[in-house]
Amino acid sequence: MPRFHLAFPVDDLAAARAFYGGVLGCPEGRSDTQWIDFDLHGHQIVAHLAPRSAAERRDAAHCNAVDGDDVPVPHFGLILSWEEWHALAERLKRAGIGFVIEPHIRFEGKPGEQATMFFHDPAGNALEFKAFRDEAQIFATV
Repeated sequence: MPRFHLAFPVDDLAAARAFYGGVLGCPEGRSDTQWIDFDLHGHQIVAHLAPRSAAERRDAAHCNAVDGDDVPVPHFGLILSWEEWHALAERLKRAGIGFVIEPHIRFEGKPGEQATMFFHDPAGNALEFKAFRDEAQIFATV
């Protein structure tokens, strides 16, 4: 499978390093005074220093209703295995991360049933991590 690359804005590289490297456990790659590469399960994500504050970024976010939740747009994240998702949810809770949408099951009993959770990084970027009990359901419509 091709690897995904995503560059995203942060307002504090030290906070990004602590969050992505420490809390999420992403190994660090190359870095400079303006950016840091992280390995997010084999995908390259790059935190780029940008002047907007976390509060400005959160205030500018839009939300769409999805199965009763107000989902922040834009957002990014990963589809993990069921076990990895539950382990990450527990690690985030222990780290005191505040959830935008608490870990829960969405579309329960329907096509595409999934575990999902949303939270912000220190720069206000929204992240979603999800898991499917049945990975054959990732793109299911019926």
